[in-house]
This record gives sequence, structure tokens and C-alpha cells, in this order.
Amino acid sequence: MKIYKFLSLFFIAITLLSFSSCSSRDDDDNPQDTTPGNLQIKFENGFNNLGNIVLNQTVQTSSQGQKHNFSALKYVISNITLIDENGKEFRYNENNPDKGAFIIDQADAVAGVVYLNLNEIPKNNYKKIKFGLGISQSAYLLGMDGQAEFWNRAKQKGMSWSWAAGYVFVKLEGKYGTGSATTEFMNHTGNMGKVTENNTPDLYREVTLNLPTTARVNGKIRPSIHILADLNQFLSGEKALTLTESNAMMMGSSQHLVDVTNNLTKMFKVDHVHND
Repeated sequence: MKIYKFLSLFFIAITLLSFSSCSSRDDDDNPQDTTPGNLQIKFENGFNNLGNIVLNQTVQTSSQGQKHNFSALKYVISNITLIDENGKEFRYNENNPDKGAFIIDQADAVAGVVYLNLNEIPKNNYKKIKFGLGISQSAYLLGMDGQAEFWNRAKQKGMSWSWAAGYVFVKLEGKYGTGSATTEFMNHTGNMGKVTENNTPDLYREVTLNLPTTARVNGKIRPSIHILADLNQFLSGEKALTLTESNAMMMGSSQHLVDVTNNLTKMFKVDHVHND
């Protein structure tokens, strides 16, 4: 009887050990497998880190007591870079807008979220993400090479001035007011032409964000990075701004739009990461 119990326990232990070993092999990364994977980035626009702005409906009150809403909310994301645990960078189609630039348009949001799908990402564990707000001068100065497709997309989305003048980086339109939002505004930021030659501010900005959970990219796992954009930063950011008759209808890179750009650069944060 004792021998029977011993053998039963022995076989149970072997079975559990084998199952655990198989599970470990399935779950652990195989260092010999270098198959690239895919990555999804979700952008959710909101106020005060509460997402899902509804165009023409969601009203926010700024730190200066000014009410405002958006009828158009669009911005360009480019030069996405993933940074691994050792600080090594993978640059996704750097300065190649045709393949590496995207327009985040709130009108395209599904349940408040705009989805970007990146492919052929090297297998790795990534701890940070970096991206550009707008289009860099390096990409713009390439001319039509590498950005003809994106130029057409930008033109269709109303995110360009003209070919000689370049791209709109951020397009914010809506209404503002004190008691209620009734007066129209239009703030379009972006570079017009060659900033050095024209002696104008370069409004392209880069943003680096820490990931609260490591994004584990491999051939079996497609991580999803959920980024919240707090549009309260527009008027209530690092520099409190007030819309007036003098700045409500502005395009380009005036000082007001430099301030808007600097505020919006701080609006992004990674809310969470899914590894599945």
C-alpha cells in the first residue's frame, strides 16, 4: 500500500513538473528565435486624462475660466522610436513620412481611440517610446522623395499648406467663450518652408515616454501601447493661454503658436501596455 501511494505521488509530481516545464518553454522567449513582430499604438484624446472627446460637444473650461470645444482635432505623429531595456533604439522608418508618419484625427476615432499598427518590429523588450509631433526638417527637405504618399494623405486631411510651405502639424478648431463657447477659433501650427532660411521657429518636437509595463515584441505577442493625450494642455498647460480676437484665428509659427506647441508637447502619457 505504501509503495502504491509512493508511486502515485511520484507520477503526479513528474506530470506536474513536465507540465510546468512545457509552460515555461511556451512562455519564455526563445533566444534563438529572432522573428520580428508587430506593435499597436492607441491614441486617445481627452481632457484631464479622461478620454474620448466628442467633436462639437465636449466642453472644457481652461485654468483662465475660458470654455472651449473642438470641431476639428488633428495632429501628425512621426519618427516613432522604441527604446529597449539597455537603451538601444529601434527607429521606425525614420524621416520617411510615407511609411512612418501618421495623422491622428479625432474624427476617425473608434470608441475614442485612433489605432496605429506598426509591423516588422525587431524582437525585444521595450521600455520607452519616442515620437515626433509634426514632420522634421530632415524629412521635409527630402522633397518628394519618401513622402509623396504622405503628402497626398496630408492634403486630403487638410494637414498641408502648399507643397512649398509644408505641413500643418496640429490643427485645432472649435469655439470658445466665457459664459459659453460661441466664438469660433482656428489654431493651426506647423513649419512653413525652410525654417533656417526663413528665420522662423521650428515647431517640430520630440516626445519621450516611459512605459509602465515592458512591451515584449516577438513573433507571437503584439503589444498594444495606450497613449492618452490631455488636450487640456492646449490652454491650461505649462503656459496658461487665453484665446482672444488677436490669436484665435492663427496659422503657422507665431509666438502664440509656439506657446501652443510647447504646451501640447506635454500632453502625452502612456496609460498602460497590453502584451497579448
